Amino acid sequence: MRKRQAKKRKLIPDPKFKDQLVSRFVNMLMWNGKKSVALDIFYKAIEVVDNKKDTKEKTALEVWKDALSNVMPHVEVRSRRIGGATFQIPHPVREDRRISLAMKWTIGAARKRNEKTMTGRLSAELLAAYKEEGAAYKKKQDTHRMAEANKAFSHFRF
Repeated sequence: MRKRQAKKRKLIPDPKFKDQLVSRFVNMLMWNGKKSVALDIFYKAIEVVDNKKDTKEKTALEVWKDALSNVMPHVEVRSRRIGGATFQIPHPVREDRRISLAMKWTIGAARKRNEKTMTGRLSAELLAAYKEEGAAYKKKQDTHRMAEANKAFSHFRF
């Protein structure tokens, strides 16, 4: 890399919960710069999660954070070309990337669900991730399984 690495920018916390992680999630959820629409979708989804009977012991924001932590991968595989062959080498995931992957997987899985509105899809995916079910959690399990299967190549790590 010739140029300096870009500085990390501070995110402005969201207006309701005053949390930077929520703001980051909403930014990933946003399409075409429509942040108020994304905020509305997120807040309504959190409200739906809060109204569910099985999560009454925790607040909706805690349920959301637990759902994200359930989806966060600890290891991933990266391709490395060695001697003409390409190997999938397991690597530990940095904390920042771990959060980013969990958010991307959760939002992607929510978009592929069959509920009528995005609010319904997101709330259903968050509840599924909280219960360690759903497509986003399955993606994490598949990633871990792939890393476990390629553990023999971990000595190629750079």
